[in-house]
Amino acid sequence: MRLQHATWPEVETYLQHSRGIILPIGSTEQHGPNGLVGTDALCPEAIAWALGERHGVLVGPTQNLGMAQHHLAFPGTISLRPSTLIAVLRDTIESLARHGFTQVFFLNGHGGNIATIKAAIAEVYSERSLSRQNEGQDPTQSEMALTLFNWFAGRRGRELASELYGDAEGNHATASEVSLAWHAADTMKQVAMSPEVAPYGSAECTAEVFRQRFPDGRMGSNPSLSRQEHGARFLEAGVEDAWEAYRAFVGQA
Repeated sequence: MRLQHATWPEVETYLQHSRGIILPIGSTEQHGPNGLVGTDALCPEAIAWALGERHGVLVGPTQNLGMAQHHLAFPGTISLRPSTLIAVLRDTIESLARHGFTQVFFLNGHGGNIATIKAAIAEVYSERSLSRQNEGQDPTQSEMALTLFNWFAGRRGRELASELYGDAEGNHATASEVSLAWHAADTMKQVAMSPEVAPYGSAECTAEVFRQRFPDGRMGSNPSLSRQEHGARFLEAGVEDAWEAYRAFVGQA
């Protein structure tokens, strides 16, 4: 069930039996010569939509813009400042909380978002702790539970990437994420790459330095190994990993 495809009475009915929602979050950034600019949003979105269809979980709109300043030397990249993304996520969480959602599960597709999402969660918890009122009431009635799950870190997905690509998986513009994005967008783009496997290095730098270090945008990867049919397998692995994490989250929240 997608929030954008539901009416408000349907959301109200959903809240009578569940207080949980999945929020896909990614980035709009370069992903090497053959990777889609929307890869980091397309991947968690595809997994979240499949979860919604199969398990009846409400899925919110995808946050397509993330923290990607180090990719800005490549055309097409759009980045938010960390402070901007924190503000967007805080407002999103509090909007949902006002309606009665108390379990918010961020399904993330971009490594560069991790620190900022965690900071946004810490901000929400801090604000609620510092402004706690009506101490005599049961806090569990409105207490928020927030968590982050990175689809690319799931056990099944990592094992599949190791099986298919070995050390050529890399850590940006990876063959696994390119495959899943191709599957989600029903497209593929084959491009010759040299060297086949890109060099490794740090992304903690400015956009200009990043492009000097990684001229075609790849980091340690060989996404020429990507295949649409692989993407279908990564979708299934991602759904299983995320559903396992979501059930554990709502069970303890």
